[in-house]
Amino acid sequence: MSFGQGGPSWGPGDSGTPDWAALAEASAARSRRRKWLMIGGGALATAAVAAVVATAVITSGSGGASGSGKNASELPTPADLPAETSAPGPSFSSVAPPPPPDPKDYIADERKDTAPVTVDAFFPGRKLTMGDRVYAKGATARTTNCATATQGALGGILDGNGCDQVIRATYSKGGIALTVGLAVFGTESEARKAAQQASGGLASLSGSGVPTFCRAGAVCRRTANSYGRYAYFTVSGYTGGKNVTTSSKDVYAVGDDLTEFTFRQIRHRGEVQASAAAGLPTS
Repeated sequence: MSFGQGGPSWGPGDSGTPDWAALAEASAARSRRRKWLMIGGGALATAAVAAVVATAVITSGSGGASGSGKNASELPTPADLPAETSAPGPSFSSVAPPPPPDPKDYIADERKDTAPVTVDAFFPGRKLTMGDRVYAKGATARTTNCATATQGALGGILDGNGCDQVIRATYSKGGIALTVGLAVFGTESEARKAAQQASGGLASLSGSGVPTFCRAGAVCRRTANSYGRYAYFTVSGYTGGKNVTTSSKDVYAVGDDLTEFTFRQIRHRGEVQASAAAGLPTS
C-alpha cells in the first residue's frame, strides 16, 4: 500500500473502501521487526554484562592478597587451612616467688639484728617532732651494766632476763620531762618477759638543760613495753617536782608520744634490714 499526495489509495478500483488485508499484513510486519530488534538488543546487553563479570573474575584470580596468580577455583578452602599454628604460647613458672622477708624477724633475734646499736640509731637529732608538738632532746647515755639505769626492782629483772645494754635519752617540753630507756636482749622472749615482769622503774636522766626530775619520792608516770628483742621503758613527770595524777593529761600526752616514737624506731630498724636482705632500696 502507498500514500500519494492526493490521499490514501484504497485498493483496486478505488472504490473508497480501505484494503484491510494489506493494512493487517503491514502492521504484522512492523510488530515482527520491533520484536526482533528488542531480542537483538537484549542479547547484546547480556553479552556486555557477561564480559564485565568475566573480566572481574579473571582480575580477582590473577591478583589476591598473596599474589599467587590462582583463580577463585584454586584458592584454599577453610578445610585446607591448618587447624593450629606453630607460634609458641605464653609460659608460666609453676614455682611461686618467695614471700618478702618479715621485718620483725630482723629485730627478734640478735643473730639477724646485726645493725649497730647506738644512741643515734634510735634517738637521732637534737629535737623530736610529733605532729605539732616539738620536744627538745636533753642528755643521753648508754651502759652495759643494765641495773645502773634503773630504780627499785627493775635492775634485777633486766639482769635476770639477760639484758645486754640500756640506752637512755631525755626529752622535755613546757616544764615536763621524760626519759626513755631501751633495754637490749638476745631474743624476743627475753625482752617480753622483762616487760611483763617490770617493777620499780627506769632512772630519770637529767642534764643538758633538763633539771633533776622524778627523784626524791616524786610521783611520776612509768610505762613498760616490748617489741622484738627490745624492752622499752619511760618515766615522765614535772621538772618542778609536782606529782603526776590521773588528771595530768599533759604528762600522759608526752609519755604516749615518746612511747610511739620508740616503737616506730624499733620497727623501722627491722624494715631497713629486711629490705637490705631482699635487695630492695631502703629509705
